[in-house]
Amino acid sequence: MLFSPVAVGQLELPNRLVMAPLTRLRADKDGIPGPLMAEHYRQRATLGLIVSEGVYPVPAGRSYPGQPGLFTAEQINGWAAVTSAVHADGGRIFAQIMHGGRVSHADITGGHEIVAPSAVAIDGEVRTPHGKQAYPVPRELRSDELPAVIQEIVTASLNAIEAGFDGVELHSANGYLLHEFLAPNTNIRTDSYGGSPENRARFVIETVNAVVAALGANRVGIRISPEHSVQGIAETDAADVRATYEVLLDSIAPLNLAYLSVLHHEPAGDLVQELRSRFNGAFLLNTGFGTITTREEAFALITDGHADAVVVGRPAIANPDLARRWQDGLPVNEPDQATFYAEGATGYTDYPFYGESAN
Repeated sequence: MLFSPVAVGQLELPNRLVMAPLTRLRADKDGIPGPLMAEHYRQRATLGLIVSEGVYPVPAGRSYPGQPGLFTAEQINGWAAVTSAVHADGGRIFAQIMHGGRVSHADITGGHEIVAPSAVAIDGEVRTPHGKQAYPVPRELRSDELPAVIQEIVTASLNAIEAGFDGVELHSANGYLLHEFLAPNTNIRTDSYGGSPENRARFVIETVNAVVAALGANRVGIRISPEHSVQGIAETDAADVRATYEVLLDSIAPLNLAYLSVLHHEPAGDLVQELRSRFNGAFLLNTGFGTITTREEAFALITDGHADAVVVGRPAIANPDLARRWQDGLPVNEPDQATFYAEGATGYTDYPFYGESAN
């Protein structure tokens, strides 16, 4: 069943393997994707769906040097070359729209101030072009600024369609801006966007509705990571987590989005499967950062009915032909973690297809 077709919005995927959005930092200093990125994504076109690395919608939303954007003409043109290459090889690709929120530094954003739901800094350091520095205290967004932030995300989503993407995934996971609104320790607001689960979910719900109004629901997915306490997120109260994400899904389910992608270490657990029951659309599962998703696990998730498709990261990094390898039970390449966030082709476009020799 892992290699049977499945509908995702307006697309029919030829298999149920989805390439996770993977930060690789190969864009230039202006956030423009180049030919190397086009080749990287093209190589992986046989996966059922590719989700791009997180792209920032405005300079203030950039989290990492080398991260690509999607708001200038040059960035749009760079992505158009990527999507053309993927489509020419028969693939399908969504753009992940990611506003980094407090996960950044002014040295990364080009001097643009760091904003977040609340003025709460991450305890730790961020790698900037000038070395590691402490995360700054972000400025709390005023309520009258939030419609403009939503519009920035909408505009980037429209730019994605102009660049040839088949749709967009809204990044509401892993500690970035949308997730920061959901989590009680990063959102300590006292207005209608903070406090209760209903209020903390409000900004994400409004963002999803706005993007759907602009693109159509069949071109929009969303990624969430309940209880994934990374980058200073603390979703540790099980009752609050359930209440928050139930409000979110009950509010967006009537929109009939293309898919819901959930990152969680217990894919068959009560929380994940309860959230699935509240969603109308394809249900994608990613088992998390702790361990690499194996072929056997991917088969089981589909066979046991826990998901409609499986999102994989590191296996897709090291195996551009992962679909063939897993379908035929072939040996796989092992990923080289030292090259995940490096520069150039090494560990990016030089992983061999089965039967080829490594460069």
